[in-house]
Amino acid sequence: MKNIPVAVQMYTLRDQCAEDFLGTLAKVAELGYDGVEFAGLFGHSPEEVREHLDKLGLKAASSHVPLSDLKTNLAQVIEEQKILGSSYIVCPFLMPDERSEEDYLSLIAFLQVAGEIVEKEGLTLCYHNHDFELERLSDGRTALEAILNDTSPEFLKAEFDIYWLQKSGEQPVEWIKRFKGRTPIVHLKDMTTDEEKAFAELGTGGVDLESVLHIGEEANVQWWVVEQDVCRRNPLESIEMSLHYLKSKLPYLTKA
Repeated sequence: MKNIPVAVQMYTLRDQCAEDFLGTLAKVAELGYDGVEFAGLFGHSPEEVREHLDKLGLKAASSHVPLSDLKTNLAQVIEEQKILGSSYIVCPFLMPDERSEEDYLSLIAFLQVAGEIVEKEGLTLCYHNHDFELERLSDGRTALEAILNDTSPEFLKAEFDIYWLQKSGEQPVEWIKRFKGRTPIVHLKDMTTDEEKAFAELGTGGVDLESVLHIGEEANVQWWVVEQDVCRRNPLESIEMSLHYLKSKLPYLTKA
C-alpha cells in the first residue's frame, strides 16, 4: 500500500489558531500528522510559518485561498505557496451570490486561465466541493461535473470532500473513480447516521471511509486531509480520534 501522508485542515482548529497559531501547529505535529492544509496564516508571514513547519517536521500539503484572492492577487498567492512549500492551491468555497449558472460559466473560464498560470509556476490548482455544486444546471449536469469536465485536467484538479458528496446522495468512491488521477487531495470526513447528519470524527459515522482509503493508491491520491467543520468536543481531541482511526486502517501510519 502506498504511503499516502495525512494532513489536517487547519480550519478545524480555527479557534485555537486565533489564540496561538504556531502553538497549534506544534500540537498537530505532536499528534503525529504529516502535514497541514492552511486556511490563512493568522497574521504570520509565510517565511515565519515555513521555518516553524521545518522545525516541527510538518509539510504544507496545500492551502485554501479565497476565490477573491485568486482573482486579484494570484501572483502573490503563488509566491507565498512556494515559500510555504505547498504544491496545491485550492479554491475552497463560493459565496451564495456566486452560484448562478452564469456565475459557474464565469468561474470555469477563470479556473482554466488561473490553472494554466499556476501550472507554469510548478504548482497545481484544485477545486474543493460542498453540496451546492451537486445541483443541476440547465444542461442536466451538476455544477461540479461542469467545473471539472469543462476545464483542462492538466490545469485543474479536484479536492473531493467526501462528506458533502455523501450528504448530497452521491457515492464518494465513484467520483474518485470517475476522475481517476485527478484527485491529488481528498478531504476525509465522517457523518452521523441520525437525521442531523452532523460532522463526525472518522470511524464514528456512516461514511464508507474504507472504500475511499482502499482506492487511494489507484487514484494517485497524494494527501489525505482530515477536516471536521464543527466539533462537539475539543477539536484537538476530534482530530486525534480521526488520526487514531486512520492508523487502524493504514498500518504505515503507525510509527515505531
